[in-house]
Amino acid sequence: MADSKQLRDPVSRRRFLAVGGGSTALAAFLAACGDGGGTTTTMTDSAGSGGAGETAQFGKGDVGILNYALTLEYLETAFYADVVKSGLFKGAELETIRRFGREEAEHVEALTAAVKQLGGKPAPEPKAEFPLKSAKAVLELAGTVENLGAAAYLGQAPNIKSPEVLASALAIHSVEGRHAAVLNTLLGESITPDGAFAKPADVKTVLKSVEPFLVG
Repeated sequence: MADSKQLRDPVSRRRFLAVGGGSTALAAFLAACGDGGGTTTTMTDSAGSGGAGETAQFGKGDVGILNYALTLEYLETAFYADVVKSGLFKGAELETIRRFGREEAEHVEALTAAVKQLGGKPAPEPKAEFPLKSAKAVLELAGTVENLGAAAYLGQAPNIKSPEVLASALAIHSVEGRHAAVLNTLLGESITPDGAFAKPADVKTVLKSVEPFLVG
């Protein structure tokens, strides 16, 4: 296991995450927390860093990763808003959907603020349409979206430079995972579909998955 100094160093952190395999989330959390000593990276330090090349279309370094996440959160927020309006759900299920929608909207606000704090320009909100034919189909789509969102955050954890950005991303990742667990339960599926260790998803996979819902 790498010591806390190694975890605070971006290069060592990425190496540790790569070696850790299924322990990516735990390693990323340790990288964000450190041990309270030494020099840490601030959010502004990461604004112009190289970051993950696969998110370059959304901006440089951590800004690109944040805008990538913001784009996904836009879609999730719009999805839940449309589901609430559909009238397909009532009672406890409707309240759960409303709550998920509120939390996704909070993610949008937080990510927008983070991008601006780094001196970047928040990604524009895409137009989207979702198939809302039946309650079961909607729950299945919601489960797919939430599991995909959690995997997307996990996929970018090794690429984030700033410990503050990493900690924020992991905080959102945890909520996405909990949303997914609830939806998987409603669908009668396993709350841990990947087993003991969640699997990350790369940008190409995620964007291809959401492409059918984009308009224009």
